[in-house]
Amino acid sequence: MMANFSLFVFACVMISYLGIKEVQCVGVCYGRNGNNLPLAEDVVNLYKANGITSMRVYDPIPETLNALKDSNIQIMLCIPNDKLQALTDPKEAYNWVFANVINYIKQVRIRYVSVGNEISPLIAGSSQFVPFLLPAMENVQRVITSFRLNHRVKISTAVETGLLANTYPPSQSTFRGDVISFIKPIIEFLKQNNAPLLANIYPYFAYIGDPDHVSLSYAIFAQPEPDSSGYTNLFDAMLDSIYYAIEKAIGENKVEIVVSESGWPSEGGFGGSMGIATIYYRNLIGHAKSKAGTIHKLGKPIETYLFAMFDENLKIGAETEKHFGVFYPDKTQKYNLTF
Repeated sequence: MMANFSLFVFACVMISYLGIKEVQCVGVCYGRNGNNLPLAEDVVNLYKANGITSMRVYDPIPETLNALKDSNIQIMLCIPNDKLQALTDPKEAYNWVFANVINYIKQVRIRYVSVGNEISPLIAGSSQFVPFLLPAMENVQRVITSFRLNHRVKISTAVETGLLANTYPPSQSTFRGDVISFIKPIIEFLKQNNAPLLANIYPYFAYIGDPDHVSLSYAIFAQPEPDSSGYTNLFDAMLDSIYYAIEKAIGENKVEIVVSESGWPSEGGFGGSMGIATIYYRNLIGHAKSKAGTIHKLGKPIETYLFAMFDENLKIGAETEKHFGVFYPDKTQKYNLTF
């Protein structure tokens, strides 16, 4: 990726410590599932050098949080799924918040705390955490509120689109009947605390899962004419599907959505291509920053985090999982993107 990556990633203005609402922005997820990745201090310097002003942090270790001090990078701080059961104990929630938020909040711009990632009753690898998710969110929220940080730090969780049913057309989307008892209390919690829902949205996986019915041009923002539902791209259709499902679940929609992950692999299997990924990231960034919005949410930028900063050679699963980086581990830019 060339130096002008900074021109199209830098779309975010500074949020004040008084909790004034900021312009939506494009960030990049900082995953660490690799044995060849730069030191945290070098990673933070790379973000700054490229004008990337928002970071999603999956494992809040002191090395990363210390490197972020006085960097002016806004972060989404994640609590790993395997920590949630412990946080159902209010004392453990207090200890976690104090260690990872309070100890850094004066020098690190912590904007979101994502309690868990893609927990779902439908996913074998995460369903065991379902009973712990909402209690952990509530306990973390109580601690944040006790320190009067609830207007500055928003507590949420990141979901995936497998929770939805009837997604075409998007206006007919609902949460699946077998997950509504799980997701509705979470949405009500978010509404009560004026926090967004975090959603991982991947047109790539929808495309490779059904290439006979999902065209590549539709998946990468390259379809010139709308489909029968009025959408020209799958990203907007997926995002609006979640908005419509939220409305049906709670009878109104006062919960915003932050796209906590979206990306495209550069190699490793079907659909993985440098050329295709270049088009996807370029178009996603331009669309997220624009004021076009979606059909259901016209006229607003879409806060979006690109997945991910680096290729991660220790990721498990399909070979493509190792090739979602927008930078190589040696810190060189990966795509020849222009804005």
